[in-house]
Amino acid sequence: QVQLVESGGGLVQPGGSLRLSCAASGFTFSTYGMNWYRQAPGKERESVAGISSGGSSRTYADSVKGRFTISRDNANNMMWLQMNNLKPEDTAVYYCNAVRLDRNYWGQGTQVTVSS
Repeated sequence: QVQLVESGGGLVQPGGSLRLSCAASGFTFSTYGMNWYRQAPGKERESVAGISSGGSSRTYADSVKGRFTISRDNANNMMWLQMNNLKPEDTAVYYCNAVRLDRNYWGQGTQVTVSS
């Protein structure tokens, strides 16, 4: 069955870095656009970054541009989010998302907490 498994979250101080991973299985990963979303307590889920199926196109939320980098490896069905210069407002549960036409898959999320 389809699985998206996030890892790499944790507690980090402001200005620190984390690298989130998303391991995909159960579908043809290389044909799906992939995204990272996040949801902070009391807020709606928001898009953070996206990458096209082949990896040539990337998009970022204005709030993370210049600090976060999305990447993928289609040979190994993996996606990452490198997060640098983290801020307290980046605190949220981060979700991996795969999308193609009418298919939309989600992971269970990984908690990122930015606090001193």
